[in-house]
Amino acid sequence: QVQLVESGGGLVQAGGSLRLSCAASGRTYSRYAMGWFRQAPGKEREFVAAISWSGGSTDAADSVKGRFTISRDNAKNTVYLQMNSLKPEDTAVYYCAARTGLYKPPSPYPYEYDAWGQGTQVTVSS
Repeated sequence: QVQLVESGGGLVQAGGSLRLSCAASGRTYSRYAMGWFRQAPGKEREFVAAISWSGGSTDAADSVKGRFTISRDNAKNTVYLQMNSLKPEDTAVYYCAARTGLYKPPSPYPYEYDAWGQGTQVTVSS
């Protein structure tokens, strides 16, 4: 089973940037689609971005398109989320997730991911 550990969260002012990392263990990580989700207090977990196993296909929520970029380095077993032009409404716990079926496409639906990290807090001050 793949294990995921997020890092890179923190406190940043509006307009600033952060880069989240998700380190994965497991021999077959490089064959999994990966996603980033977030959950703000009192709200449901929502899709942020996803990437195919090869990195050749990505998707992002409309609310972050043009500001956030997902990427991966399979040699380092790591997925990244570069977040620019951050807004207070981006404040949430950010989770990395793996869709552990081999070569499955990326998905915006949390229920299609079956391995999750512990989350990292991102707080954007106004």
